[in-house]
Amino acid sequence: MSPDLEPLEVVTGLAPMAGRFGWIVTDGHLGARAKTAGVARALGLEFEHKEVSPRLQWGKRAPWVPAVEPWERFGRQGSAFSPPWPEVAIAAGRRTIPYLTALRRASEGATFTVLLQHPRTSLDVADLIWCPTHDKVEAANVISTLTTPHVMRPHQLAALRQSPSHDIETLRRPLATVLLGGSNAAFKFDGAALKRLGDCLRALAEAGASFLMTSSQRTPSALLRAATEATRGAERIVWANTGANPYWTFLALADLVIVTGDSVNMTSEACVTGKPVYVFEPVGGTAKLTRFHSLLRDYGATRPLTPHVDPAERWAYRPLDAAPIIAAEIARRFRALQVRSAPELSSASLVSRPRA
Repeated sequence: MSPDLEPLEVVTGLAPMAGRFGWIVTDGHLGARAKTAGVARALGLEFEHKEVSPRLQWGKRAPWVPAVEPWERFGRQGSAFSPPWPEVAIAAGRRTIPYLTALRRASEGATFTVLLQHPRTSLDVADLIWCPTHDKVEAANVISTLTTPHVMRPHQLAALRQSPSHDIETLRRPLATVLLGGSNAAFKFDGAALKRLGDCLRALAEAGASFLMTSSQRTPSALLRAATEATRGAERIVWANTGANPYWTFLALADLVIVTGDSVNMTSEACVTGKPVYVFEPVGGTAKLTRFHSLLRDYGATRPLTPHVDPAERWAYRPLDAAPIIAAEIARRFRALQVRSAPELSSASLVSRPRA
């Protein structure tokens, strides 16, 4: 489904499955939790988080060996995975796939299963699979969006803008929010990349920008140091990795956003603001990430970060918010499945809501 052809129910903030019961299943990674919780909240589900942690040999086999470890006692009393089964289960993380397929079997198909990533195996591991558009995966049970789902909606960002802290209010405009990632399998922040980033941020400071800067768990000290040294003479607030991360507040109050291109999730989150997003690409990359950034530039959400950016320049685009799009498709398919299967379901296979 193209983001510029969203149905009305997607963009009005409705919760199409409000009050129903679900699970989110992750391997504990923050990105997986953000994706699954974002979609569950967009659905309006009452949900529990099930975190999987298979032992090394079992984790390495997933998803190619679709079996859950025997010690998990899947489906038995006392197991973390036992009845009452959820009406919807939303999973992310390669190691969650065996649990998702086991849940489909145990619930006799009564649980509607969703996987938020390319399974790298058969596409029949879930009732619905979400893949980012840059993965170029097409199938009857696959939905794609330009950006990844997360927990923040545009109306929530608007609410955050209504109550900025005094420290942020005193900073002069324009405000540039800087989201720092870190090296990964695709990108490296070597000395040349750090110098390029420093030159870009220094030019913004000289052009009159103030800064709201935050880092991630992957941010190396050299990257944070390069960014802080480049903005030393400017008005700024730098999150020092103590206390709650003001990540979403910084995004809500930004006039423009600077994000390192190593992170698809952070770039996606920046694009929910509807504000100009400048992407700094370190050394490296992959064909898929090149497609991702190219698609966002074509959409009009992002531009490359260079030393020649004017922080006062503005442009507009419709905010990209994947979670409600995915939620609407889950709800549509869930309702259709209920209509088709209602006459055939036995009382034993119907999903039960947990008792309060």
